[in-house]
This record gives sequence, structure tokens and C-alpha cells, in this order.
Amino acid sequence: MRVQVAESEPEPTVRPAALPDHRPVRVTGPRIARLAASAAEADPARRAALVEEFWQETARHGTPLVEEIDREPDHRVVTFLWRGHRATRQVLLMANRLVDRGHLAGSLLEVIPGTDVWHLGLRLRADHRGSYRLAADVSAKEPPTAPDVLQERLRSLAVHAAGDPLNPTTQPSRWGAPDGSVFALPQAPAEAWAPAERAAAVPAGRVERHRAPTAALGGFRDVWVYVPPGARPADARLPALVLCDGDLWFGREGFQRTLDLLIADGRLPPLVVLAPDAVDRHTRDRELGGRDAFVTYLADELLPWAADRWPLAAEDPARTVVAGQSLGGMAALHAGHLRPDRFGHVVAQSPSLWWRPELPPGASAPVLGTPWMVGRYAAAAPRPITVHLDVGLHEGATVDHCRALYDTLHSARYRVTRSEYNGGHDQACWHVALAEALIRLLGPASP
Repeated sequence: MRVQVAESEPEPTVRPAALPDHRPVRVTGPRIARLAASAAEADPARRAALVEEFWQETARHGTPLVEEIDREPDHRVVTFLWRGHRATRQVLLMANRLVDRGHLAGSLLEVIPGTDVWHLGLRLRADHRGSYRLAADVSAKEPPTAPDVLQERLRSLAVHAAGDPLNPTTQPSRWGAPDGSVFALPQAPAEAWAPAERAAAVPAGRVERHRAPTAALGGFRDVWVYVPPGARPADARLPALVLCDGDLWFGREGFQRTLDLLIADGRLPPLVVLAPDAVDRHTRDRELGGRDAFVTYLADELLPWAADRWPLAAEDPARTVVAGQSLGGMAALHAGHLRPDRFGHVVAQSPSLWWRPELPPGASAPVLGTPWMVGRYAAAAPRPITVHLDVGLHEGATVDHCRALYDTLHSARYRVTRSEYNGGHDQACWHVALAEALIRLLGPASP
């Protein structure tokens, strides 16, 4: 179930009704329990046959294994699997925000004795969506037994975690990191563009990559531009989306296919997307967050540059959305605060509200008191903007920060909505939520 709070009038804040517990609990699922019991009683030949039958079944259905729980319709057992061999010492699950990074031993898979079946089961609420990676330790030495030494060994192993070879649904990464895998439980928010296989049958927009100078940031920046099907320079002005991290959204994520389908279905109007490249981690840390220079670049350089080339309504803030995730979410909130004359709508997904100006690039620190961006909005006169916030229930303090920002905006009579999804700080969740936010802000039933 997706928790959503949305008010456009200054009424008392409505808190979501109590929901079943979303926290993960380690369990053994019924299928693994049956296999383990059968294997323990079987001779070697029969055990090998049982295991081979299990892997054939797994290949047909894919991983992770998802099973219902008696008398718990709002939860599922999700079992992550790995097919090992004689050299496999241990297998580590790195699931987005479901892993305690301070105690990685708690995320080690177990092996069914006498088999190559490694498994880890979690009881999860049935609306969970998330990405994960797996890493197998095939070193010559046995794993250390001392907890602190084992933790260091597993931290080194985690660096090599990669996608699940048994799961065909992948999560693109960037900057040399391996792709991950994605799973979505039956009650997870639906993909508004599903089924994605229809993309080949609908008109396709085009994605162009341009290199343009920027005085605000210095030098040049690559910009990914999505132009909807059939758009021509002489056409009427189209809505615009300014989206951070263009290299991920269009270079790896394939967001253009989602836009094509939503436009073809009439759920979104044709729109132009301007998505600056993040360049690399160091540049992203230096430029995103609540930094004035980046907002100047978006408002006074990027939008006018694009308006000279494509039919977008760059002068109309009511038809311009700025969006971002994590540090990009902070940049979007800062853009709406500084330049409501350019950006009438803000979509901030899992915004890094711990950010404050005195922190050096790449550093983070706990928030003591009111988050800096919340204080900025609280101290200023209300801006004529619409704000939408997305955050995952597994994001720890970020959930409370987003609730504090929502309450501040709501009390100040902003048009503000907040959605809390059952997931982590995760591109797999942001993709679905961004599509929903754009439909809400720009679609036929938009305010």
C-alpha cells in the first residue's frame, strides 16, 4: 500500500492510518523448508535430483522467490537465492536499505547442507519494491570467526556485489558500478506505463545529447534533451521538465520509453525534458544540494538556451517542473525557493535534507534541530509553487525530515503533496514515483 497525503488547503495535517509493519524480518520460507527437509532425508543421488528440480523450477519463475504467508495477506516471504559451488565460502545480500551495514553478517545467505542452494528469506510487506545485489566469497581461506574481522571481510566483499544472475529484471547503475536487480511485490505501486513491452508499438520521441557552455558552473555541460514525438520548432510551446542526473535517466535508465508510453496513453501531454549530465561523483557532490550557482545555471542559462532550440514554455513557471533525487531533490527544492519565476512545480524525491552549506562536498552529517532547507522555507514568504515529496519508508531520518518539510509547507499554505512508498533510497522506486508525480502535475487532471 502506498501512503499518500495531499492537501491544497491549510487544514490540519492528516497522518496516514496505521499500516502493517514494513520492517524486514529474517525467516525461512516454506519452499526452502520443504527442500531442506527432503534433502536431509535423501541419499546423495536423490538429493541431487531434488536440487536440480528446484533450480529448474527457479529458472522458470525467476528470483527472488515470493511466497504467501498464511493469515498474513499483507506480507510475503521473499527468498533471495544463489547457486554456489565447492569454492563458495559465503554469499552476501546487499538489498537497498534492508541491510544493516554495521552488521553485514546478518545479511549472509545460508546453505542447505549437502547442496549448492544458498538462501536468505525476509518477511516483507506486500507493497515493497527495491533493488539488490549479491556477492559470493570464493577466497581460499575460511571466513574469520571474530566479528570485527568478519565485518571487514564482508565490507570488502560488498564492493564486488552485482546483479542476481537468476533475475532478469535489472537496475542500471553508472560510473563503473555493476547493475543491480529489482523485485516488486504484488501490492507495490503499479508502473503507470506497464507493460513496457508496448514501447515498440507507440511513437517514439528522440533523445539528443548536447554540449553547451555555462558561466555559472564554469566550462561546459552535457545536456540530455527529450523531444516528444512529432514536435517541431514552430509548434505551440510545450511543458518542460528540468531533471537532474540526465546521464542516469536517459543514458542508462531509458526514461524516454516511459515518457513515450505515457504520452501515447494521454496520461501526459507532450513535453520537453532537459536533463543536465551529473558528470561524475565529485562534480555532482560539488554542484547539487542547495547551491545557488546550480539554480542560476538551470534558470538563466539552461532554460533560455533550450527555448531557442525547442518549442518549450520556458517563460511560464506554471508549465515548468524541476525534479531531482537525493542531492538532486535538494537542488530542485532550492530552485523552487530561489526562482519561482522559472519553476512553478517541484518534485523532490528522497531529498538529502541533511545537507547544509557548511558541509564540504561529499560529506554528510546528522541533522541537529531543523533541517536547513526546512528552515529556509519556514523563514521566507510562501512561493507560488506546487511541491511534491517522495520518500521511502526504509530511509531512516529522511522520512522524518520530509514530514517536517511537508508540515512547514502545508502550514504556510503551499500546494504540497507527500507520498511515502515502501522501499529505500532507490532508483527502482523513484522511476515509478516520478512518472506518477508528472501525471499528477501535468496530466489531464492536474491542478
